[in-house]
Amino acid sequence: MERRETPLPPAALAGRIARMWEISVQKLRALESTYDESRGAPVFTVEGVWTTRGWTEWTQGFQYGSALLQFDATGDPELLAWARHKTRERMAPHLTHMGVHDHGFNNVSTYGAILRLMNEGRIPEDRGERDVCELALKVSGAVQARRWTRTADGGGFIHSFNGPHSLFVDTIRSLRALALSHALGHVLLEENDRRVSLLERLVLHATATARYSVYYGEGRDAYDVPGRVAHESIFNVTDGSYRCPGTQQGYSPFTTWTRGLAWAILGFAEELEFLDGLPEADLLPFGGKREVLCALRRALEATSEFYLSNTPSDGIPYWDTGAPGLERLGAWRERPADPFNVHEPVDSSAAAIACQGLARFGRWLLAAGERGGQRYLDAGLSVLARLLDEPYLCAVDGHQGLLLHSVYHRPNGWDHVPPGRSVPCGESSMWGDYHLREAALYAQRLATGAMPPAFWTRKDKG
Repeated sequence: MERRETPLPPAALAGRIARMWEISVQKLRALESTYDESRGAPVFTVEGVWTTRGWTEWTQGFQYGSALLQFDATGDPELLAWARHKTRERMAPHLTHMGVHDHGFNNVSTYGAILRLMNEGRIPEDRGERDVCELALKVSGAVQARRWTRTADGGGFIHSFNGPHSLFVDTIRSLRALALSHALGHVLLEENDRRVSLLERLVLHATATARYSVYYGEGRDAYDVPGRVAHESIFNVTDGSYRCPGTQQGYSPFTTWTRGLAWAILGFAEELEFLDGLPEADLLPFGGKREVLCALRRALEATSEFYLSNTPSDGIPYWDTGAPGLERLGAWRERPADPFNVHEPVDSSAAAIACQGLARFGRWLLAAGERGGQRYLDAGLSVLARLLDEPYLCAVDGHQGLLLHSVYHRPNGWDHVPPGRSVPCGESSMWGDYHLREAALYAQRLATGAMPPAFWTRKDKG
């Protein structure tokens, strides 16, 4: 990815962000008016029309959460009312879903967003709705924390839906369900009323992800490149020992699936911000705040540098940095990504996720007095700027998606390949559209000098 010679001010994106919201509201209303929800949650588009994919219903929160982001950015009251209604009507089963690690995706994007809007004074205080949202988030965090596998080093992790042996890098972003539940004063109760700290499980999972999912060039295996990320880490559940890397959606266990890399960048950045705001005493049981933050920062620096070094010059990644067709593209890192090439698809959704993480990390470093943070902030805003233009932003009326050239599961062949082409392109995903909106809202707040949104925002008592 190219390095900018001069800083990119957030205000420089204001016009493109405003245009995106104008297009976004049309897409949201088209989805609301045409999609048959009895089919399940919308996942991705096929020939521009939203469809579902039966695996887990992990995208439903992004559907309603997108409407809440649209309201936050533009004040659209109809979308706010619709999202609140749908959250009450359809999201309750996600709160007690014992079979997934996706609680932070579904429930923080809906119940958490409504609570944040209330805490920020963006919507009027409603004691009943606040109580519902707080209870929902308490339950969600505890249920997620219950999916626990102990490791031989004394730690543990929230295992994925793939089973108790499986640590997914994705979960670092979904971990904010535990953070909110803990912040609301909740604990998990086990047998004999044993109290389990949700903060402990958050910290242990985050540090396990930093240790096992991220590489640091220390000779862990023959493919130990600093910042490389394994989608899945496999453990022996009998004794908790680490066995090997794995993947469900990447090309191989020894290459980097770029959406997993993006989840790591954004997830670590948010948890770094959240944990940094806690009192020192809260983190003393885990070695103290400095030790915890250093572990997360190390992982964040490594993954951010890997992203910047292993994406095309415009910051939009191909779906896996080890995908076999990349060698046929020649010097693909030195020129902008080509979503219409015949060898490997790009994944714009990875860019939409990563750009916010880079920007958050940059601002955290700048707040700590470290000038190097400007580089990450500029990189994040530059990637967002690219996504807000064609061929990624979809202004076509007949296409229901917002962000084009997103892919879901390349190894399984789930993504639509247009006639006459050899790789997927031209389609959208629910998480890609959501995260583009979330990143745009973040940049919009920066441009106006307002406080950027944070999932853990407390009620202003002033």
